[in-house]
Amino acid sequence: MNTTPPTEAQDRPARLTVGVVGAGRVGPALAASLQLAGHRPVAVSGVSDASVRRAAALLPDVPVVSPSEVLRRADLVLLTVPDDALPGLVAGLAETGAVRPGQLLVHTSGRFGTAVLDPATRAGALPLALHPAMTFTGTRVDVQRLAGCSFGVTAPEPLRMAAEALVIEMGGEPEWIEEEARPLYHAALAIGANHLVTLVAQAMELLREAGVGAPDRMLGPLLGAALDNALRSGDAALTGPVARGDAGTVAAHVFELRRHAPQSVAGYLAMARTTADRALAHGLLKPEQAEDLLGVLSDGGGNGAAGERSPDDHRDDPDHPEEGGR
Repeated sequence: MNTTPPTEAQDRPARLTVGVVGAGRVGPALAASLQLAGHRPVAVSGVSDASVRRAAALLPDVPVVSPSEVLRRADLVLLTVPDDALPGLVAGLAETGAVRPGQLLVHTSGRFGTAVLDPATRAGALPLALHPAMTFTGTRVDVQRLAGCSFGVTAPEPLRMAAEALVIEMGGEPEWIEEEARPLYHAALAIGANHLVTLVAQAMELLREAGVGAPDRMLGPLLGAALDNALRSGDAALTGPVARGDAGTVAAHVFELRRHAPQSVAGYLAMARTTADRALAHGLLKPEQAEDLLGVLSDGGGNGAAGERSPDDHRDDPDHPEEGGR
């Protein structure tokens, strides 16, 4: 008898049939990842043309059917719909009798834990909340990005091992999140990832306005270094005019933003105030240096000249890092 262990996913016996309700960017990628682990996608639901194309690309030969039919065919069902649509979807599936006892029902919402699945749980489903802390493109690259990706995991204690095992099979790293902490956990990820996209896109627009031909090439090394420094050192990585207390520079920034991109002023001021507060709290910005800066921020930048000083004023202060172009 051949005792050599199988090396390819398709050589292993399928353990669970997998269905996807909501063929957005997340569901097909997770199902494709589970397929690599030996599970068998059998059904997917999608409404828009884009979702149908996405399902066909990531889950070829898997039929597109109604949500209730997905639940009828699958042992493990991924509910990958927008957060606000999830409660209504779960309630509707439970009311129509689509949920089967013993069926694993998994949602990928960051905001919700397992309580949102209560209507299905009462019908006998096994509830899991598995949220990948990753941004998705809706392409095959998402499956690769799941390797080492953290998942926010919430489940009843008896199902904890099963939830963590599924995450590991998808190549992820399980991180346990308590039910009541899910909204805070999700807010943190939104600040870090979603807002980052907005900031980077806005920075590129402003650089183009300033005449930079390749803003992405200019920003890439700078933002990569800033992200690496922030992940390593937290607030100690702060640099730039706000952390130095350069009120004149900040006022000049606001003055120019009002002229060229007035829609960006509110965001600049909000982030500058938050940065100043954090720099003060961590001793990077001394109170006497912060006075003029906070004055500029409180009056929305003034006329662009308030608190102006020589750019070399801080060079003799050993507590100030060199600007280094940042």
